[in-house]
Parts: sequence; C-alpha cells; structure tokens
Amino acid sequence: MPELPEITVIARQMNDEITGKCVAEIEVKQPKNLNMPVSKFTRTLKKKTLKSVANHGKWLFLKFDQDYLLLINLGMGAELIYFQPTQKLPDKYHFKLTFTDKTGFTAHFWWFGYIHLVAEKDLSKHKMVAQLGKSPMEKTFTLEYFKELLANKKTGIKSFLLDQKNIAGIGNVYVQDILFKARLHPNRKISTLSEKEKTDLFKAIKEVLNHSIRLNGLAYEIDFYRQRGKFTGDHFLVGYKTGKPCPECNTPIEKIRTGSTASYICPKCQSLE
Repeated sequence: MPELPEITVIARQMNDEITGKCVAEIEVKQPKNLNMPVSKFTRTLKKKTLKSVANHGKWLFLKFDQDYLLLINLGMGAELIYFQPTQKLPDKYHFKLTFTDKTGFTAHFWWFGYIHLVAEKDLSKHKMVAQLGKSPMEKTFTLEYFKELLANKKTGIKSFLLDQKNIAGIGNVYVQDILFKARLHPNRKISTLSEKEKTDLFKAIKEVLNHSIRLNGLAYEIDFYRQRGKFTGDHFLVGYKTGKPCPECNTPIEKIRTGSTASYICPKCQSLE
C-alpha cells in the first residue's frame, strides 16, 4: 500500500511532467471510482488545463483551471502510470486521462481507489479529505504543533499515528521504524511520554519518511514512470525483520499483534515497561 513517501514522489513527477497540459479525453471503466456520474465527470473536466500537482498525505491533488481539483487516492495499492503517444498502454486500467498532446496517464487499482472531481470551494465538504490531519511534510508541522497535537491524548501511540485524522500519510509500513527510532513500544500510551520522547518521535517521523522519499519510495511500488523505488527490505531497521538482530542491541526482533495490525519491535529497545 503506497504511503506518504510513494505519493510524494508521484506528485512531484506528475507536477514536473504534465502541468500545463489540457484534458482532451477521459475513459472510465469503473464508475465506482468516481464521485459523480461518468457523463458529468467527463463533461466537467474536459478542456481544462492542469495547473499543479501536489499531495496531502496519501491523496494526490491535481489542480485544474476554473478552480477544480481532481483528488486521487490509490487505496490499498494501484498503478498510476504516465504514457506518451507511442507507448503501449498497460493491459489493465480502470481510468485513462489523455491530454491534447496525446500524452496522459492510466490508473489501475488493485482493490479500490478514488478519483474524485471537486470544485475547490467545496473541498471542505469532501468528507475523506476534509478530515485529514496535517502532513508531516508541511512547513507548519513543527515540533511545537506536534506536541500540541499529543497534548491530553490517552490512546496508544501507534494507533494515534495511523489515524489519518491526526496525521496524514503515515501507514503501517513506515510506522515500524518510526517507533523504533524513537525507542517507543507501539502500545505506549501517549500520556506516559516524556518531552524528550515526544521530540525524538517527531524527529523519527521526519527522518524515516524523508529517507524513503530520497530513495523514491518502496521497492515493490512503482512511480509515475513505471520505475520501482529503491527502499528495499535492507533499509528497514526492524520492520518486517522477525528474528533478525536489532541493529542497536542484537536482540531478536519480534512480531507482535497490536490491535488489528502487526508490529515489529525490539523487545529490549522498545520495552513497554
């Protein structure tokens, strides 16, 4: 499942490659991906020019003229692929957008995904996006803001980090090493964290996510140009390394159950006691 690093990479590539292009044709093979009837969707988006592409957490924001936003979420996994006029299209796709220069992109969702067209003035009414917390990549996501976010919270730290209403973009893949770098057990209650631990956690979030962005994301995900990321299993510190030695103390890494998700921890470095 693509998380903030992978979506950040795709957003940057899309912004560099297709900004300034005008929509010519739209093909929709799975209407359930849209938030409106296909006829209205295509009628509204056609002939509009793409102004910029950015992301907020796991959502892509494609801003078109006349103040329209195309919001794309890749769900549990998808292939969002750029094509040129002479390139063979993917064998399977649910959505295709073609620009007037015959370039464009396709989207193939593995399970589910969203392609929603929203007037910018109505963005606050889009329930999934309107409820998102700040992204760790935003300039306003400061240590002071993060500590205020944690204030008076009593839940477990892992469940808090995974809740997109709190922070947009962190998923179960990267949270493993984030918590390890901060030396926090996933079930630690936020109310028990010291000021230093909060600071360490803030730094860990930034470091782990930025490290993956620099490597173009996970090796099993593909970017806008069908290229795989360079963040391989070797780059994980404890994530998905059951039985391997902790990089700090050599204690075998354990896989434990935390709520509905699995967690990978060093039982010595991340003690719950």
